[in-house]
Amino acid sequence: MSGERVGRATHTVDVAAPAGVVFAVLADATRLPLYFSPSVHVERLQFDGERERLRMWSLMDGQLKSWTSWRRLDPVRRRIEFRQELPAAPLTSMGGTLDVRAQGPHRTQLEVQYHYDAGGRPADEAWVERATEGNTRVQLAELKSFAERWTRLDDLVLSFEDSVRVNGPAELVYDFLYRAGDWPESVPHVTRADLTEDTPGVQRMTMETLTEYGSHTTDSVRICFPHAGRIVHKQTMPHVLLEAHTGEWSVVPDESGVTVLAQHNVVLREENAAAVLGEGADLAHARRHVREEFGRNSRAMLAHAKRHAETAVRIL
Repeated sequence: MSGERVGRATHTVDVAAPAGVVFAVLADATRLPLYFSPSVHVERLQFDGERERLRMWSLMDGQLKSWTSWRRLDPVRRRIEFRQELPAAPLTSMGGTLDVRAQGPHRTQLEVQYHYDAGGRPADEAWVERATEGNTRVQLAELKSFAERWTRLDDLVLSFEDSVRVNGPAELVYDFLYRAGDWPESVPHVTRADLTEDTPGVQRMTMETLTEYGSHTTDSVRICFPHAGRIVHKQTMPHVLLEAHTGEWSVVPDESGVTVLAQHNVVLREENAAAVLGEGADLAHARRHVREEFGRNSRAMLAHAKRHAETAVRIL
């Protein structure tokens, strides 16, 4: 690599949380989309306890990019080394380190260093510098905000799932979930679903839903894995009660039928509870409401997927 073409940057942030908490948040790769708004989805492809290979999807300067990356985790030194194996264009290489340094029992400094090559084209180099700088600053601010609530994370983070058994073809279930743009025609609580798929298997969707508290509009990115029967999604403009929302539809066939799962992971926005749910509502109210409302909507969607698969006309 030509030295003139390599970009380098270092960023630091001070976090009022134990170093172990900060490292644990960064080390849990598959949950990074729950903590960082640009991160959409992470698939762990390999892991031996120290090194992991990841497929990652992230928004960079408004564009959805995907790449494969290696990370080496050192929990003793609280250090993470990363290197993109297959970078997203226009990058030709990207790598760096995350160093978590204890400054006291509840004080930590995180230092991020990275280097990259965009192939020498000035326009590409300018875009990469803008996108990486922007994402890094956003992610450091979000890490600080999230980790500094470390004593309450068990209450703020909520994961749950609903399921249904289907006596019908897995392909028809997946078809219903994949064609989300058609949901307003068959799902009563969905009043609008504008869906685009410029890249095969990657969908952007704006959806409007009705609840007992009025209508809500959300923006989402959906990544589809048809051969695995999975659709993962992240709301880039989540519900007003949420800081973050990720989830997955899974279609799992077996010898006696199909199990369909709707999984949700959320970070609650505690400060909005009273405004949305009424005076006196607190985090416990918000947890119950989100579980009940999202569960009800998921079960309704699962019921429609079941009906779609079980009542399809078959020509003998």
